[in-house]
Amino acid sequence: MKNTFLLLLFTLVSACSAPLEIPEPGIAVSEYKIGIDDQLFINVWKNPDISLNALVRPDGMISVPLIGDIQAASLSSEVLAENITKALSKYIRTPEVTVILTASQSANYLNRLRITGAINAPQSRPYQRGMTVLDLVLEAGSLTDFADGDATILYRKTADGIKRYSIQLDQIIKKGDISTNYELQPADILIIPESLF
Repeated sequence: MKNTFLLLLFTLVSACSAPLEIPEPGIAVSEYKIGIDDQLFINVWKNPDISLNALVRPDGMISVPLIGDIQAASLSSEVLAENITKALSKYIRTPEVTVILTASQSANYLNRLRITGAINAPQSRPYQRGMTVLDLVLEAGSLTDFADGDATILYRKTADGIKRYSIQLDQIIKKGDISTNYELQPADILIIPESLF
């Protein structure tokens, strides 16, 4: 029992020592990456017979006339357009290619907001622009009796890796202090720990 307590205490102390940041308002959302089941319109200027609507297959590929299969998943529209342009340049003099995302199926899962931990109804929900920490908590129901709301952490994926932001949830809910009621970004994860005592 003593060893378990010491291990738990060590884990908590080391977790608390990691620096937390304050997110800047209006942090830019990272560039959209094409995913499986996304629908694309590939426009090859002055070549309507090559232009097409394409569904990204489970293997991440799409099929384009003249060049065959080409990787689409995990690329931005701009990078995919460059790759198609390069491949078509063997057949067409100075091709101009535009890739337009017409239906984003993969973003429905990848960009979801998640709330878990000491909350009565943990959930994953679609991202909506303008949502704040408090909005997500209210949708997920009340905190459990053992929740440590002021130790809540918001995890956000950025170009520099995963960032951790301290949320003072008890201060937001009980005192109306909205200084840590940050606006959420796609794929944010909110974890509400239980208090130790």
